[in-house]
Amino acid sequence: MPRTFDGATGPVAGRFAIVVSRYNENVTGKLLQGAIETLTQAGIADDDIDVAWVPGAWEIPLIAQRMAETGHYAAVLNLGAVIRGETTHDEHINRQVSLSLGELSLVTGVPMLFGVLTVNSLEQAIHRSGGNVGNKGMECAEAALQMVRLLAQLPE
Repeated sequence: MPRTFDGATGPVAGRFAIVVSRYNENVTGKLLQGAIETLTQAGIADDDIDVAWVPGAWEIPLIAQRMAETGHYAAVLNLGAVIRGETTHDEHINRQVSLSLGELSLVTGVPMLFGVLTVNSLEQAIHRSGGNVGNKGMECAEAALQMVRLLAQLPE
């Protein structure tokens, strides 16, 4: 029988960083609330959660990098809401933020969770931040918990 690693269940410990965009705060605030609720329900103390607010999604990777490089965090959750407009501006932001966070995860060895909504309308963002599609902030936190558990199981 092969050895299996699975971070879906079990205890989790460590500090968690959350980088959240202030742009579209009516949406990102709900993502943040969902993420914090999920982490605390899993046993993470409020004092072990640090939140950094940035102006917009574009600024998320720099602060995520700084937080990861401190060595204090088991994972960095990144929350934002980029809503399509009349131009392709959203595509450039979404592409660069996602690529940067993916690279940071590999370079730092710290899980970078992508909780940035990339939606076509405010209505879609509302549905994904606690509406009828759920709360992607909660899903981001659940993925962070699983990654931290999984990394703890893997041999070094």
